[in-house]
Amino acid sequence: MVRTSGTGVGRRAVVRGSLAGAAALALPPLTGAGAAPALALSGRPDARWGAQAGDVTSSSGLVWVRSDRPARMIVETSATESFRRVRRWEGPLVGPGTDFTGRTALRGLPPGEQVHYRVLLADPDDPRRTGRPVHGTFRTAPERRHDVRFLWSGDLAGQGWGINPDRGGYRIYEHMRRLDPDFFLCSGDNIYADNPIQATVALPDGGVWRNITTEEKAKVAESLAEFRGAFRYNLLDENLRRFNAQVPSVVQWDDHEVHNNWYPGQILDDARYTEKNVDVLSARALRAFTEYFPVSTRRPDGDGRVYRVLRHGPLLDVFVLDMRSYRNANSPGRQADDTQGILGARQLAWLKRELARSRAVWKVIASDMPLGLVVTDGPADFEAVAQGDPGAPLGRELQIAELLRHIKHRRITGTVWLTADVHYTSAQHYAPERAAFKDFEPFWEFVSGPLNAGGFPAVKLDGTFGPEQPFVKAPATANVPPGRGSQFFGEVAIAGDSGELTVRLRDEEGTVLFTKMLQPGRVGQ
Repeated sequence: MVRTSGTGVGRRAVVRGSLAGAAALALPPLTGAGAAPALALSGRPDARWGAQAGDVTSSSGLVWVRSDRPARMIVETSATESFRRVRRWEGPLVGPGTDFTGRTALRGLPPGEQVHYRVLLADPDDPRRTGRPVHGTFRTAPERRHDVRFLWSGDLAGQGWGINPDRGGYRIYEHMRRLDPDFFLCSGDNIYADNPIQATVALPDGGVWRNITTEEKAKVAESLAEFRGAFRYNLLDENLRRFNAQVPSVVQWDDHEVHNNWYPGQILDDARYTEKNVDVLSARALRAFTEYFPVSTRRPDGDGRVYRVLRHGPLLDVFVLDMRSYRNANSPGRQADDTQGILGARQLAWLKRELARSRAVWKVIASDMPLGLVVTDGPADFEAVAQGDPGAPLGRELQIAELLRHIKHRRITGTVWLTADVHYTSAQHYAPERAAFKDFEPFWEFVSGPLNAGGFPAVKLDGTFGPEQPFVKAPATANVPPGRGSQFFGEVAIAGDSGELTVRLRDEEGTVLFTKMLQPGRVGQ
């Protein structure tokens, strides 16, 4: 995207224990790119970046940790936070090859249960020497119909707005944590590799925004060490670490993990970069991305990829898209034949196949870019799907038309699109009676973000798929700092008994701005 300028007491107790065990993590920045800090080597291994879980299913989950030196990762799980009965999982030996990060897969977990875990880091030469454990918890997905609630947003530390200790850092994560969701869907732009973080930023009213800074975030990310440092920067925030310890994640990526509006094969025209080949940069960024999140990259087809489907019981499947890695070049988008589009032919075929196979009541399509919002890339090119022409599908719109036609003709119900990217929040309803392309069933798309980045004015709608916008909240000016009514997240709640799905768009402090309830199996709502 072009951007220039009521919780469970037990879970909170676990989180408090996690933070007490990671006291070294308070906001002073950590330095060093790929190597562990030298002065840490005199003690025991330290997991000062906290722990996090992700891609949780009814019987499995991934647990992540980072050490300050080579160590053996060990995970212990229990049904209670007292850890009276423990199951032990021996994880990998972490070292410089993964920037001292590690992930351990937990399998054979009970469905629909709270899992408490603690991560130990053991000295490889003396397993008896372990660091202080870090704690976390998550709920496995249910096997039977049960209430489901999750949050989504995106866009963290963009436009130079980093961790500001004067306002308590990334405060939005604390408001989200208190809602105690089953998981959090991050819709992309987990970092801004192309946006350096300076110590101070001048505010329009004459004030000063202060940032926690690190060496790696002082410039754009080009080397693997700098990409790793960009991901590591966000973990300096106490709110995010506390949130990670309580709420598992489902993570996708978009452009700013690499460079604004990038596409495969691009050669950058950006004087800040010595490495201009975006394929080189994106490979480094993807490696750091998979190192710093609990994301499984191993697939049955042997392809290491970001797009995947997460099944969360009989009520919900989440289809995580990658609209970045397989797209064609940004262009005016007027071509009448476009098989590559924004998803690539292989991903589109996968999505059509998996949607048809899904038996979940609701199929949430986690899109890293909106469908009917006109997102530009310079004066003549377009960055997302829509290209400003309200007529018949052209360019990347052709792929989306094919997908929407498939959903209609295969009688696939319960599709809802969620995204972030545009740095405001809105709701769009798409209907064929308003559209130039009419061979599809009505559906909803909801936008919410950013988490901690500049807020921007709303963009125009493209009429090809007939969007109507009953709600939008966006700043009137560009790059509005966090804390000035410009940060948002969304909530999805599915009732276990009725199957009703309710979307709530919320501001940074959790205030509900807009609510929409959808009925299961109903077309045209």
